[in-house]
Amino acid sequence: MKLTIVGCAGSYPGPESPASCYLVQDEFEGRTWSIILDMGNGALGALHRYVDPLEIDAVFLSHLHADHCIDMTSYYVLRKYHPTGPQPQLPVWGPRGSERRLSKAYDLPKGGMTEEFEFHRFEGPVHIGPFTIEAREVEHPVTAYAMRITVGDKVLAYTGDSGVTPVLNEIASQADLLLAEASFLEGVDNPPALHLTGLEAAALAHEAGAKRLVLTHMPAWHDHERIIADAHSGPFKGPIHVAEAGATYRI
Repeated sequence: MKLTIVGCAGSYPGPESPASCYLVQDEFEGRTWSIILDMGNGALGALHRYVDPLEIDAVFLSHLHADHCIDMTSYYVLRKYHPTGPQPQLPVWGPRGSERRLSKAYDLPKGGMTEEFEFHRFEGPVHIGPFTIEAREVEHPVTAYAMRITVGDKVLAYTGDSGVTPVLNEIASQADLLLAEASFLEGVDNPPALHLTGLEAAALAHEAGAKRLVLTHMPAWHDHERIIADAHSGPFKGPIHVAEAGATYRI
């Protein structure tokens, strides 16, 4: 697998990156398969740098906060009004109510995006080309999912947005790469069941037996160096990377 960081800013687009969006690709049956994990603010424009948006095979939305899904409204415009004509339905997996939420965001009636997107709820493993995607509900103020993406014996684990929960340990178990949000600072009164700190992300990587850790979703309002230092203070002894827009990782 190849993971490309399209956007990694937490809570809203930052000065150097769109909000959450991750491109995962692999070669299978003579072509490149491409899936998207989340489509936050500003992500669609940046996505053009790495792949033709019309060549995406599926989208997976971890939850329906704007910094993880709102550019699906722009993607709707691209697929509906592209100069080559309306595009085929694109499969989209997400929480219950995804279509209604996104249609409302674009001021469309319920069902207004169903010609462009084929919406599915997370209900079991999803098989797309070489990928198997498993989603598990995690701790967040809205229905939210972490995802485990497998190709052969290689595993990419993505926390989405979540507070500490044993579910994350299951999703990240023995992952070759753990893409973990790190939105909070250690030593302050953080809201419960919302996000991870850098230390908690590193502890998760250690407990789950992950091989590599990539920290993401750090908001612009925090000192990123402090979050990174928190992660390095933890028990995880493997490589710790910091997500940057345009960075790529081979899994």
